[in-house]
Amino acid sequence: MLLQVHPDNPNPRHIKTIIECLKDGGVIIYPTDTIYGLGCDIFHTKAIERISRIKNTDYRKSQLSFICYDLSDLSKYTKSISTPLYRMLKSHLPGPYTFILPASKEVPRLLQSKKSTIGLRVPSNNIARVILQELGHPILSASMPGEMVEEYTDPELIYENFENLVDIVVDGGIGGMIPSTVIDCTKDEYEVIRQGAGEWSE
Repeated sequence: MLLQVHPDNPNPRHIKTIIECLKDGGVIIYPTDTIYGLGCDIFHTKAIERISRIKNTDYRKSQLSFICYDLSDLSKYTKSISTPLYRMLKSHLPGPYTFILPASKEVPRLLQSKKSTIGLRVPSNNIARVILQELGHPILSASMPGEMVEEYTDPELIYENFENLVDIVVDGGIGGMIPSTVIDCTKDEYEVIRQGAGEWSE
């Protein structure tokens, strides 16, 4: 299904359709403040496995992140946040950043990597935030497979490529081409793993 959702004022009926899909173990493609991403409910094992198959990777080894509604939501899925780290996160979120942090016990066991870290994001995209608010917990997010960056900005082209692989393509308008900036916060000195859309200066 290709579902057009107004970027500023999402139709509650459309949001309800997306939430029901996620709760039933569905996989969606949805807009963020950077690129369109694959998403599912973090508590649905079969949906996580579907995303792994779409990407042709093992979710235990993949770079998967949680998209959170806000900083307090994010803080549930990482171990205690120091005051300096909290200030840094607060100054950058919501925004086009993924922060790698130590995973808390709230992260489903299935998704706890050997490193015990998790990528956490709080996007500034309104559609994504409304979905997260209504769902009540994060969604698992992964980048689209392959390198067709230009095609992955247009929801109609995305739908043509993925209509048989996902349940809903959420059309929130043309997406970006640059992914989030990834910062590893598990070390004393934060390290930029991938420079993306978010400016970074310590």
